[in-house]
This record gives sequence, C-alpha cells and structure tokens, in this order.
Amino acid sequence: MSLQSSEFVVDVTPRRKPVQARSRERVNNILHHAAAIFHDVGVDATSMSAIARQSGMSLASLYRYFPNKPAIVKAVAERQVEKMETALRDRLGETSLTDAVDVLIDLFYEFYRDEPAYSAIWSGVESMPELRELDLRELYSNARDLDARLQEEFPQLDGDRRWTASLMLPRSAGSILRLAVTLPDHQASRLVDELKGMVAAYMKALVRP
Repeated sequence: MSLQSSEFVVDVTPRRKPVQARSRERVNNILHHAAAIFHDVGVDATSMSAIARQSGMSLASLYRYFPNKPAIVKAVAERQVEKMETALRDRLGETSLTDAVDVLIDLFYEFYRDEPAYSAIWSGVESMPELRELDLRELYSNARDLDARLQEEFPQLDGDRRWTASLMLPRSAGSILRLAVTLPDHQASRLVDELKGMVAAYMKALVRP
C-alpha cells in the first residue's frame, strides 16, 4: 500500500512477508530494535543504518525486509495498535462500563507511558501520512467496541448520540493522555485525575434517564 501526502507518495509496504520461522524472527528482531532506538533518540534522529547495526544485519539485508524508515515506523505502530486493542477488549469484557472509566484511562496511560517508542511515534502522527490512516482505523475500532457496550448496557440511548459519544471519548481521552506522557510525573498525574473526572461526569450525563 502506498500512502499519499500532499507532496509525495511513500511506499510503506514491507518488501518481504515473513512466512518461515526464521524470517518472522528476523522481522521481530528488526522491529524490537527499531522501537528501542525510536524510544531513545526519536524517530527523526533514527537512521536505517542504526536499525541495521542494532539488529545485527547489513543495511542491504534490512532493505530486503523494509523499503524505508516509514515502513518500519508503520510496522511498529501496527503492533502497538494490535496490543492496545487486545488489552482494551480484555478489560471491557471483565468490567461494567460505568465502573470502567478509571481502569481504561489507567490502561491507556500506562501503555502510552511504558510501551517502548509509543510516545515517540504517535506524538508526530499528524505529520506522518503513513500513520494517519492507522490512527483513524484504531479510533473507529475502539469506537465500535464502546458503541456496542453502550447499546448493551444503555439501550435507551439515541443511536446517533451514542455513536458520537463513542467516537469522541477515545479521541479526546487519547489526546489528553498523549499530552500527559510529555509532562513531569506530578503534572501528568493531576492531568489524568482531571481527565477521569471529566469523562465520569460526561458518562453520567450521557446515560441519565
């Protein structure tokens, strides 16, 4: 798949789909080391040569798997999205929605803070065309899950308002949490607490008979 910006097209399709165990291991190794470098020095300062060196392979070998750095960024981001979506579905499945606000916000925040390279990658999502489509796909996936739970627990809710809320809540919470991970710990904690209060108040108003 080629993703187009207003100025150019960047091919972010991996050159080789790993089928054999050895190839899958090499790709996992590449993405593991790439994420660590992104986390340490940022995406912009990372070179393909550095990724190849840390992955223990030649630059030519790296290019056999990925055509450029944006393709590696996208592959790392896709794995992060999959991991986050799995964790969210597990938590939503075991917690009532009205009690889940604190749990889910904490889960988001811990992931943004602790997942290697998450902040480095997603803080620049608007300037990276290769991530915008993935970001929207994650948003709509989370919104569909939330919409289904709201419909199950609060069937009296108007469908249009329910869907609007399901889009707005993960997007607004995600934006605030991405800000929080850039702040000193004491400021971030206060921001997360305020976010919990804001979302809880909105949920209470949303489902009020």
